[in-house]
Amino acid sequence: MRKSIINILNEFIGLGAYLIAIPVIGAVLFSCAESPEIEDSTFRHHVIFDTDANNEVDDQHALAYLLFSGDVFAVEGVTVNATSGPGHGISGHIDGQYDEAKRIMQLCAVYDDIPLFKGANGSFEEIKGDLDSPDFDGHEAVDFIIEQSLRERDQELILLPVGKLTNIALALKKEPAIAENIKIVWLGSNYPEPGEHNQNWDIPSMNYILDVDVPFEMVTVRYGEPSGTTAVRVTQAQILHRMPGKGPRISEPVIGRHGGEFYTWGDYSANLFEWYNMGGSPPSRPLFDQAAVAIVKNPDWAESYEHPAPIFIDGQWVERPDNQRKITIWEWFDIYGIINDFFLVMDDYVIAERP
Repeated sequence: MRKSIINILNEFIGLGAYLIAIPVIGAVLFSCAESPEIEDSTFRHHVIFDTDANNEVDDQHALAYLLFSGDVFAVEGVTVNATSGPGHGISGHIDGQYDEAKRIMQLCAVYDDIPLFKGANGSFEEIKGDLDSPDFDGHEAVDFIIEQSLRERDQELILLPVGKLTNIALALKKEPAIAENIKIVWLGSNYPEPGEHNQNWDIPSMNYILDVDVPFEMVTVRYGEPSGTTAVRVTQAQILHRMPGKGPRISEPVIGRHGGEFYTWGDYSANLFEWYNMGGSPPSRPLFDQAAVAIVKNPDWAESYEHPAPIFIDGQWVERPDNQRKITIWEWFDIYGIINDFFLVMDDYVIAERP
């Protein structure tokens, strides 16, 4: 019942209408949007989360969603990269990305147990020739990814990048053998259209991975289209109503990126949304990155298909229909299933651990 309603809404109703429709059908959908049942109750997806954590507000919410879904995920570590150049100051520099990820991990009570590493400040093309140097740009994150990818385990390691692909591409370049042990689930691209922030900050890293034989899944963004993660939105009012006080209360306060002292993740979530401009009617904000975490948790929350890996050249996608190398493309996301699960997790969290 829920699936058919969501498909109809996604295909025929604009953003403003289906946000307004939430109160009307929310009660029905809420009861259906439960977390997926896992056959083995001890099974956890092993994940490394790679993020430009200080970019906008969706990275922080995706990371908290992951860290509070410890019944589904075992988190090996968190790595950061930078998607803004020096002209954007400390907020775009790798140090700003690291500091924001640290805040979230502290507020989620995992900072002392799950490692956090600085990754690439520069681009794939700038760094790839320096991989033989022990202290190349991004070496902490890249070497950690390689080390964890080569560990013996009884399942694949999921690399979950929600920023540019620089750290992942550098790891594959430095140690190609990791391709046999990993799956990459990337939040990025407007495929089949050009553009998109994560893609544009390092197109060569994406093209490199598209030509490597490694499981690669693209969780599409598609700005302004109902078929991409841009449609997975929350209003400021929802966050300000639902989030304050959520999560464990820590003993020492964390200073937010806009100042202020915070003892819970939920209070910081609300603060981030108070500072961030909303768009649309009613005013809302996509939680792009959260959707990537969600479809690993429950693949039924989106549609996917296999496709010969294209390549991005001169500002356009170029199809390669005879390419034997296939990738998975995700689209048409179950907006209500994903957003409802986010709030359910915030209400009844399970803190993730390292495997």
